[in-house]
Amino acid sequence: MALRSISRRFGSRVLSYRSSSLASLHSHATSFGFQQVKEEEKSKLVGNVFTNVASSYDIMNDVMSGGLHRLWKERLVGKLSPFAGMKHLDVAGGTGDVAFRIFDAVNSVKRRALRKVDEDSLEETQIYVCDINPNMLNVGKQRAAERGLGDNKSLVWVEGDAEALSFDDNSMDGYTIAFGIRNVTHIEKALAEAYRVLKRGGRFLCLELSHVDIPVFKDVYDLYSFKVIPNLGELIAGDRESYQYLVESVRRFPPQEKFATMIADAGFEKVEYENLVGGVVAIHSAIKL
Repeated sequence: MALRSISRRFGSRVLSYRSSSLASLHSHATSFGFQQVKEEEKSKLVGNVFTNVASSYDIMNDVMSGGLHRLWKERLVGKLSPFAGMKHLDVAGGTGDVAFRIFDAVNSVKRRALRKVDEDSLEETQIYVCDINPNMLNVGKQRAAERGLGDNKSLVWVEGDAEALSFDDNSMDGYTIAFGIRNVTHIEKALAEAYRVLKRGGRFLCLELSHVDIPVFKDVYDLYSFKVIPNLGELIAGDRESYQYLVESVRRFPPQEKFATMIADAGFEKVEYENLVGGVVAIHSAIKL
């Protein structure tokens, strides 16, 4: 499947306003896939899904996307423009896929040469990998050890909730969340927390499966999602139900423009999004000014 980028800017309609009330936004707090559940039950149900898929998460991402998720994450990190000495928070990033890319970007020889980075700045770099699921974090820590980064002080693994982060106000230069925000109980709370922990000038970036609106492609994508992905989950991970939920959760997630409005309502400015592969995934970006 070819990679197709459509940069969507809001021009004179840049979403820099803040609404009078977040409560006016439709919330998917009681949705667990296509099921309606109590709010207090959703976190546990989602936790069970990721506990079940943790060990096969990376291989399933490769299989389901044909390896394209690697390009999408590279695009995400490219938009972030990591720099030595930065304090960065990657939420729902337990397996370390995004964090490792940020670490590699900061430490790349070419980037260091261009920016004349000194070793002290590299040592000051802190990339916090925050995930609510300890099983996902354990996979990330194991991958770090395999890369020789098990004791690296720049990578910090934190068990935490996207809706109630343990980090100080105005403490982060960047915030990323990849394939995670659709799983939180209250999207608006996660966005508010992202805004709170970012410094002025800090960058928010979200990579998420989104909505395809190209008619014929949409039909093919829906067929693949509902007929193929759950079967792959059963075949490779021995877990059909978890991947059925993952497919359904995408359809319950707000469309691109609506999610962009939610980001703006959280206080962010210069909100924009880029569709990849016709909207199969979208990268939303914004700045805290």
